[in-house]
Amino acid sequence: MEAEETSSCWTRLITRLDEFALWLVKQDEQGLERVSKSWITRKFSRYLVAATYFGDGYLWGMAGLVLILFGGDKGHNYVLIGLSISIVNIAVFRLIKTLMERPRPVTLQSRPLKYRLVDEFAFPSGHATVAFGIAYVFASAYSGLWWAWFGAYLASLIISLSRIFVREHYPSDVIGGAVIGTLVAAIFLPLFSSIVF
Repeated sequence: MEAEETSSCWTRLITRLDEFALWLVKQDEQGLERVSKSWITRKFSRYLVAATYFGDGYLWGMAGLVLILFGGDKGHNYVLIGLSISIVNIAVFRLIKTLMERPRPVTLQSRPLKYRLVDEFAFPSGHATVAFGIAYVFASAYSGLWWAWFGAYLASLIISLSRIFVREHYPSDVIGGAVIGTLVAAIFLPLFSSIVF
């Protein structure tokens, strides 16, 4: 009798998880359509496509170069920390993508730009993971300069939104990437800071 009740509980739990997964997929599909077809995003489509390309690392590379040239010792140290955290974030999101194997939203032919995919999996968004990890480092390093950390988070948000707009990721992919990138940065920032400073 007890074994039957346990089996019944597991069956109900699995059923609930399946229902939640179906609900999440539906929300993701609706969110993808809302973002990619919104008149607001269409109006700024050129900038969102540029944000996707800048999110490949160009923006963060330029920010790092500015800190190397004009940031003094503190800037140099935080470039090393940001690079180290980005390397960890890349390893983490690649591992999760390999384990999850979530397909991307649409085929390459229906995307609004010609963009070579590095991998075929969607969860989590690598752009969002790295961007929010770096934004966390900026916010920690320059907490007194509101415009620096605000700019880093705004850039991260725009890059993440662009990934949905170009239909490479569902909303949950970029939300998951933002959470993962932030958690990795929060965990490793004290460690790398103790080594560098």
